[in-house]
Amino acid sequence: MSTVSIIVPATTANLGPGFDCIGAALSLYNEFQFTQINTAETTLKINVTGAEAERVQTDESNLLYQAFLKFYQHIEKTPPSVEIDIKLGVPLARGLGSSATAIVGGLVGANLLAGEPLRQVEVMQLAIEMEGHPDNVVPALLGGCRLAATGLILEPQRHRERREEWEICNIPWHWDVIPVVAIPDFELSTAEARGVLPSEYSRKDAIFNAAHLGLLVRGLESGRGDWLRVAMQDKIHQPYRQSLIQGYDPVYAAAVNAGAYGMVISGAGPTLLALASTTQAESVAKAMESAWQEAGVKAEAKVLKVDFQGARRTDVEF
Repeated sequence: MSTVSIIVPATTANLGPGFDCIGAALSLYNEFQFTQINTAETTLKINVTGAEAERVQTDESNLLYQAFLKFYQHIEKTPPSVEIDIKLGVPLARGLGSSATAIVGGLVGANLLAGEPLRQVEVMQLAIEMEGHPDNVVPALLGGCRLAATGLILEPQRHRERREEWEICNIPWHWDVIPVVAIPDFELSTAEARGVLPSEYSRKDAIFNAAHLGLLVRGLESGRGDWLRVAMQDKIHQPYRQSLIQGYDPVYAAAVNAGAYGMVISGAGPTLLALASTTQAESVAKAMESAWQEAGVKAEAKVLKVDFQGARRTDVEF
């Protein structure tokens, strides 16, 4: 196989109380094509199209290519010379998992070119290792809404050593719970967003989030708006990050007044995510976009769907 084309969905992580452990794939996409080349002149060529294409590195530091190399390092084989074509559809540094699409895309593309020596779960483990946490890369790879947790596994054959293993749980998502994203024209780095978080939390806040995460799971599954209105509240990360996002308060008020069940920060931000019913989603999107513009921020709101397929091969060549 000398050419493979894949598509990887954007993601939204945390969903309020699910900090660093829950995420969902969305119907925005980055597309990647990998073509094995036989030339002595170069080992890598990267072409990028789409919005913000000029900001993407086209040398060996490119994150997509770094994931490609990690795969071949893992299987202990020399990576082939490759030409990579990238079509950007996921905004960069906006809290929609653009880096996760690159990590997943590079690993999946390499696995396909190599004849699929790794199972999907092995690709997933590599992706989590690269990203550092599962909330974006897991739904980008698998699709749907996913909850990730680690457990210590006993290994008797190794004198009762314990190793950490990820357990991934699919969270059913009701058809009448619609994700609406409002994407501003400014960025917020993950490092900055993490930098404002405290190093310790009270028992009261930990209990609050545990209860609300449980309610969130049931609200997403049932589609009950009364549960979601309460469930999307959080005390672990959002209260500290809101001040980093210009216009957060008026956009929140506009979303709720237009009928949203609630609004949260998507990933590390600054994109804001509202959940609404099918009948209210368009009104919520318009209200969020208008509120941000009135606050002096240019933004684009989109009514999206949950992508239940995840990263996948396509038959379309660039």
